[in-house]
Amino acid sequence: MGSITIKELHATTGEHVRRAGESRTPMVVTDRGQPVAVLANPALLTPRRRTRTLLPEFAAMMARKPGRDLQTDLDTVRGDR
Repeated sequence: MGSITIKELHATTGEHVRRAGESRTPMVVTDRGQPVAVLANPALLTPRRRTRTLLPEFAAMMARKPGRDLQTDLDTVRGDR
């Protein structure tokens, strides 16, 4: 994995971004010797899958017919929070 300084990146951004886009290895960007970012070809990144958890109270509320009082429905879902 190659690395460049943030100063080098600032001076020649286009060149480094194009090179990273064509490369099969990521490039580390450093600031005063510390890694601060990574330039990488998007094809190398794996998409994250988010899992969502639906509160049982919310699922029950969504299953009911809509009420006229939104605040009461929200208070029911929030409980004692």
